[in-house]
Amino acid sequence: MTNDGCDALPRFLDGEMDPEEQVRFREHLAGCETCSEEFRDTLQLDLLGQVTLEEGPVRSRPPEPVAVKRPWWRHRRVGLAAGGALATSLLALVLVLLLRQGRAEDLAWLLGEGGRPLEARLTYAVVDQHYRRYVPERSGAEAAAPVTALPLHELSRLEAREDLHGIATAYLMYGAPLQARAFLERMPPSTARDCDLAVIALERARGARPSDFEGLQQKQAYLEEALQLLDAVLLQEPAHPQALWNRALVLRELGLTLLAAEDFEAVAKLSEPGWSEEAWGQARRLRDDTQARGREWTDVSALMKDLLAESDARLPLDEARAHPGLVRRAFYDAVRSAPSREAVLRLLPLAQVLDALHPGGEAPVLAGYVQRVAARDFSRRGPVARRYGRLARGELPAGGEWVEELRRSGEEDILLGALVRASEAGQAVDVALLSRLALAQEDPWLSLQAELAWAQHDARDTQAWWKAEQRLRTALDTCQGPVLMNRCLALERELTRLYLELHRPAEAFQYAWRGWEHAKAEGEWRFEQEFLQELADVTRFQHAFASARAYLDESLARMPEDCEPRTRAHRTLASVEWERFRPDEARRAIDRALACERPLGLPGAMVLSDLARARPESGDGAALRRALTELRRGGVPPGREALLLFIEGQFELARSLATGQAQLWRAVELAEQWPDDADAREARAHAYGTLIAEAARAESWSEVLALQARQLRLAEVPERCMLSVSLHHERTVVVARGPSGRLLGYYDASRTGPPREGEALVPGRLVDELRACGHVDVLALPPVHGLTGLLPVDLAWSYRVGRRAPLGPPPAFGAARHLVVTDVADPSSLKLPRLPPLQPPRVPDPWRLELRGTQATPSKVLEAMADASEVELHAHGLFSSTVSDASLVVLAPDADGRYALTADRVRRVHLSRSPVVLLATCSAARTAPYVHEPFSLPVAFIEAGASVVLASTTDIPDTAGAFFEQVRELIRCKMRPSVALRDARARWLKEHPGDAAWLAHVLLFE
Repeated sequence: MTNDGCDALPRFLDGEMDPEEQVRFREHLAGCETCSEEFRDTLQLDLLGQVTLEEGPVRSRPPEPVAVKRPWWRHRRVGLAAGGALATSLLALVLVLLLRQGRAEDLAWLLGEGGRPLEARLTYAVVDQHYRRYVPERSGAEAAAPVTALPLHELSRLEAREDLHGIATAYLMYGAPLQARAFLERMPPSTARDCDLAVIALERARGARPSDFEGLQQKQAYLEEALQLLDAVLLQEPAHPQALWNRALVLRELGLTLLAAEDFEAVAKLSEPGWSEEAWGQARRLRDDTQARGREWTDVSALMKDLLAESDARLPLDEARAHPGLVRRAFYDAVRSAPSREAVLRLLPLAQVLDALHPGGEAPVLAGYVQRVAARDFSRRGPVARRYGRLARGELPAGGEWVEELRRSGEEDILLGALVRASEAGQAVDVALLSRLALAQEDPWLSLQAELAWAQHDARDTQAWWKAEQRLRTALDTCQGPVLMNRCLALERELTRLYLELHRPAEAFQYAWRGWEHAKAEGEWRFEQEFLQELADVTRFQHAFASARAYLDESLARMPEDCEPRTRAHRTLASVEWERFRPDEARRAIDRALACERPLGLPGAMVLSDLARARPESGDGAALRRALTELRRGGVPPGREALLLFIEGQFELARSLATGQAQLWRAVELAEQWPDDADAREARAHAYGTLIAEAARAESWSEVLALQARQLRLAEVPERCMLSVSLHHERTVVVARGPSGRLLGYYDASRTGPPREGEALVPGRLVDELRACGHVDVLALPPVHGLTGLLPVDLAWSYRVGRRAPLGPPPAFGAARHLVVTDVADPSSLKLPRLPPLQPPRVPDPWRLELRGTQATPSKVLEAMADASEVELHAHGLFSSTVSDASLVVLAPDADGRYALTADRVRRVHLSRSPVVLLATCSAARTAPYVHEPFSLPVAFIEAGASVVLASTTDIPDTAGAFFEQVRELIRCKMRPSVALRDARARWLKEHPGDAAWLAHVLLFE
């Protein structure tokens, strides 16, 4: 066709073409890349708003008006001439619909037959605009046709059009999400691309279902990725239909059913044919099921209150079978508060029902308890029982002098109940007495209660936390059957909190998630709410803020009237928003927490202290004093006291510089006396950070450098060629010394987000000062430590890492040994591609000792590293904050099934020969998101005794082994490691110019 097809356009519009000519004309329009401006104006593609021939979808935002030229053929048509611009628009709409119809026919193979294969919605217009009911494959013949092979000839047509979106959609619908991701990542950034990337993360989460717990942890990581992507899309386009739908699916997968229902309802209100009806159905099911579970638990709880308050209340026999834990917990209080023999014996049928539910057919524990109590002298027991009833109904405070009276009464079961209630209220009790009384009953429920009390007692002693951990894990192993699940959930909750106190969020996540799943399965609504908030705390600690916010929002949606847990949710939400650099949202959340007039707890006090310099309010001082008084009630360990002193000191800085600094130094001095306490380490880091930022604000650069070196525990600071970088929330501090030793500094207080890989944190003038240096020592504090791109790749530099304690001298005997771990037999459950074995060295290496295959287990590798002078690990690396608190190396499973070489395990080894360590594994240098200390595999190796560690923060190719070998050979030739890395990188880039991306992520730690 000629003239861009314009000469044929009138004939096409008049229907004068035969069918074959119409097809050729459509194909011409679809492939037209040189259409004239006049022709494009005629079609009015711009007027219709973002309609293109290569990718959709059509967005609903109103078009911008444009000037329209009158085409030459319009004068021949009276209707068009009379209609003017309106007729032109209608004509253009007809044309576009015809073109899209033709394109849909070309891509009909993507739709297949039957229902849609993905429950998620994709943004590719041809796929999403035609609603099809979702039919899972398991439903049989009605399901979408199973994926076999992608039709290559159709794929080639998409490739010829450079339709990356179409290719990615095809791969995704044909069950190849990783290939789809590769093509999506080649597309320019857009909400459509990010929405489809979130679908891939969701599908990978659904596929992560191995029997071991690490598969479930990986699922959580994928869901966090999907949630982050979708939240960002909806921030730009709040009514994005595909993003709303897919976010609902992600939330449903997380178990956050009320939030998922809200998003489905938002989709339903868009009134899209088919999609709206399915969304309404999903929302109703999710909301009804969740609310029904909550109502059932609430109704049973009300019956239990009646049992305590009314002598003729109905016995909850059926409810005991459905909710044995909730009923059994109330049963003990009912027996203890029964004022007469008749009132006790009335509870015997309930005891028998609960006994029958116990696994293993043990002796009737509860019925025997009822009989023993019924035999007591109620002239003496009656008044004590009535008073306990008031305590159980919340009419009297727990603890107090009454406990001493109970000791003298001889009613040991009532004394036990009072001690348990005091313990649950956070009061110090005689744990030995509580345990003795519980064990004397020979009741497994009460035995678990004793173990819980002992664990809480041990956890308060910072030197005995390991006893608490051991008690809780052992007790959990004995929990069996639904009748004990209530106590098992209490143990899982306590273990979650213990691990968070110890700053071990990966382990805390395991028990929080397991408790959350158990609570849902057993209908334990109260524990569901508690574990929602525990999961929020864990994910906040891991900087998985999208998940943390979602858990909190779900929690708030489930408890509209309960002030105590709402305070906890709002104070945690304030912490999340502050860490997301949203001070206004943090202020609103902390104000909502204060409105309930309940204790703010540690997170709330911390946020109030932070807000003192950003969004202060007049009543904050009094609120903080109340919070700190409550936190100190009953005494606190030294590490926690150091943290509270920091909170006070930071708050006071906004009022009095001298007072604030004095309190911060008190916090540092106390914290440094307890280096193994997690609270003390956090207090030390925060206090130093605040002092450093204050010194930088005053441009006291020498003081800044001295403080940073002291925090990093460096014996001396290089007098030349050094750089120190630290971030303290919105404040950036940089200090540099060039070859002359001149000290330069930089301070900025306008950060609006956490640091990003490759971000230019160091000003150009400071980089120029360092260019003449042969090597630069970088002193970095979290969250800067471990970032790439801090200095240009043509400079030789490394991170300097201090040690907590000096190492002893290396042994003066034995030959050097070069340990190489390669060709590892990964666990089959991880489904990782097998890495090719490392090629033999190019030059003879008499020191070489290899661990391969099933021999390369964590225990054997750790043992072999202890006296190695060089260590090379060529294996898969993983980073998931839910699996480990830093990156890990995947090795062959030990006898107990553990395959992960984690930072925590490495730091407990003593590397006696100060080895050079090469971590040729993906993401080995990724750092845990801690603000109080650098924690990563490289740092763990340095603390264990390594002199040099080389690692990457990103994925590396199979050829990386040869690159690491080149660096090692240069170091063996006595070249400084940073220079060896720089020179090997430059040489490698000349030979492999396509490897620039991953090479820039290889870092050196010394």
